[in-house]
Formats: sequence, C-alpha cells, structure tokens
Amino acid sequence: MSYVRHKDRDWSDAPNTMEYGTIRVLMDIRDELKRINARLDCHETLKIPRYLRRIASNTTKKRKKK
Repeated sequence: MSYVRHKDRDWSDAPNTMEYGTIRVLMDIRDELKRINARLDCHETLKIPRYLRRIASNTTKKRKKK
C-alpha cells in the first residue's frame, strides 16, 4: 500500500480506523520532535557545552609539580 505524505495535515477529520490511529500517533510524535528541535537550535542552548567545559576547567584540581 502506497502512502502519500501529507505534511502538517490535521488528521482530526480522518476516519477512526486502526491505520489512521497509528498515523495520528506518529504525527503527534513528529510535532513534538519539531518543538524539541526548535528549542535545541536556540543559540543559548548551543552555548551549553562551552559553559560546561569552562566549569570543568575551573573546578579541577591543579597538578602538583614534582
């Protein structure tokens, strides 16, 4: 069975069958992933690894010279 991709379609008008129920669940997951992706693409979020490296370098004990 071939499916046509309906990007951002509102599935509330689809018939209540198992096939469309599965599609609805997958579309809900897709929408949530879009929201997460948008949040992770924020410039503040991208700075977190740099902050963590700075914290790690400031909190490690210095090696003693022998």
